[in-house]
Amino acid sequence: VQLVESGGGLVQPGGSLRLSCAASGFPLDYYAIGWFRQAPGKEREGVSCISNTDGSTYYDDSVKGRFTISRDKAKNTVYLQMNSLKPEDTAVYYCAADPRRYSSAYYLNYGMNYWGKGTLVTVSS
Repeated sequence: VQLVESGGGLVQPGGSLRLSCAASGFPLDYYAIGWFRQAPGKEREGVSCISNTDGSTYYDDSVKGRFTISRDKAKNTVYLQMNSLKPEDTAVYYCAADPRRYSSAYYLNYGMNYWGKGTLVTVSS
């Protein structure tokens, strides 16, 4: 199981970025996939999750209405579209996967089994 994130970078406040999480070694649609982030000096927090039971999506209140998680089965890739970015969105973003069938809220609170190495997003003028 391997997860590789890409798409991070420097963006001005109000701008957009799309993060990608490419999976190898397993079919993504059998796994719940989550995006997490960790800002300097802060604990990791769950951002968004897409379920492996019904495909439903879940967002932390801090990103609801601005971020969108989606899955491309043909490319075995999950995306996180981030719009209206704020300086407080600055963090290393990680994607993670888990084959169990817990709720998205559980995963975002307690984490998942498999992790990528992360991609840095910096929101600054």
